[in-house]
Amino acid sequence: MKDTTYSVRVYKTEKRKNKEGKVTSYRVLWSTAGKRWKRPFPNAAQADTFRSALLTSARNGEAFSLTAGEPVSWRRTERPIMTWYAFACAYVDMKWKDASAKHRAGIAYALTLATFAMLNGAPCPYDAKEVRTALRRWGFNTNQRKNCPERTADILRWVARNTEQVSTLATPSVARALLDAATSRLDGKRAAANTTRNHRVILSNTMSYAMEMDLLDTNPIAGLKLTAAKSSSEVDRRSVVNPEQARALLEAVRAQKPSGPLLMPFFASLYFAGLRPEEAVEIRQADLFLPTDTSTWGWIQVTCAAPEAGKEWTDSGEHRDKRRLKHRPEGETRPVPCVPELVAILREHLTTLGTGPDGRVFHGIEGGVLAVSTIRRTWETARKNALSKEEYASPLAKRPYDLRHACLSTWLNSGVSAKQVAEWAGNSPKVLLTTYAKCLVGEAEVSLRRIIEALGGGRSWERIGNNKPSSSGDDRTQPDTKN
Repeated sequence: MKDTTYSVRVYKTEKRKNKEGKVTSYRVLWSTAGKRWKRPFPNAAQADTFRSALLTSARNGEAFSLTAGEPVSWRRTERPIMTWYAFACAYVDMKWKDASAKHRAGIAYALTLATFAMLNGAPCPYDAKEVRTALRRWGFNTNQRKNCPERTADILRWVARNTEQVSTLATPSVARALLDAATSRLDGKRAAANTTRNHRVILSNTMSYAMEMDLLDTNPIAGLKLTAAKSSSEVDRRSVVNPEQARALLEAVRAQKPSGPLLMPFFASLYFAGLRPEEAVEIRQADLFLPTDTSTWGWIQVTCAAPEAGKEWTDSGEHRDKRRLKHRPEGETRPVPCVPELVAILREHLTTLGTGPDGRVFHGIEGGVLAVSTIRRTWETARKNALSKEEYASPLAKRPYDLRHACLSTWLNSGVSAKQVAEWAGNSPKVLLTTYAKCLVGEAEVSLRRIIEALGGGRSWERIGNNKPSSSGDDRTQPDTKN
């Protein structure tokens, strides 16, 4: 049989130690036809048992599998043989039905990077960029795979012929190469922390599916350590605009022709109501509760979201993928207060420009769904026109999403409880406070004032403030902090 050999060598068990010299595991080493195999065990008895079994099989003249590295007799039912590309396509097809459009695209991207680690080394007649595009846009897309252009089909056939079998991932070095490829940029450096974390999760889930298909005994990714760059989920305080800056930006949007007047209320809903952009684009007139008296508060009922994903990843063929609200069960809605200034903006918008054909409040010139490219281009122009050169070069309101950050920061700094803000924003209180920790100002001073009030007076607030120690601890005097 081509996939078996009788050339087997079993080596001495290797002890694995940590930095302190303590034995952490025992690794059995052997080779089949010159190919080395390794298998770790937590204790010496298990390693000795496995090694003895290998020696017995080799001395008895049993055939060893070249793909699994084990005696053929150990598998009463032969393990399925499947190449990496065929398996990756099967995984994509299995996930497709229940995954969101953005998650589908994310899986395709991670598997595309990983596939380069599973090529067998045969000379590739195609440019690497062509191969990546063929895999990401066609090979790992359930809807597009069967309808790809002829050249793309040729590339995918070449990949299918030249990827290693999934069983090779049982070798730690192969699994490590797979993980490194999926979490690295094209220049070889480690990808951003979020990308690294997401791609590792995708690969681990992929390996679990390989176990389900009986292609692997264990998940080879789960035990691999990976040092990723540290990331912070906190909002950069420098990106948060104040009310004066926000209104200047909104006016700069309105001034742009012809779409500015249509887009200004959209951006206003992000700043005054804290909506996510993908939530705002799905607001219908029926979701608005706007009093005729524009000096009073209104409400917006947020019902769903439509993040931009690309039409090749959605079931509808639209660029946006309509989904349930983030962190909410299917069908659940979220009420959000509408400040009087926003009530006036929205009422004027509906009176003068109306809704799109489907009742959509924020729409394009032709009445269709707002495109991400249009939103970004309009916002970029507004920043150039409304901000100074120094502000434009800074992170200040760099993205439209920063308007939501400004809104939630304003609510928290106004004294609204984190629980209430989280309910309006669609976050958990814990995530909210972690995310906006750097945007909360004046909390220490307010807390000290409340303590003095609770104690019934005594020393004045001004004297408490003047004696506040500095963060370094070596300066006992501070400038006056009178309000």
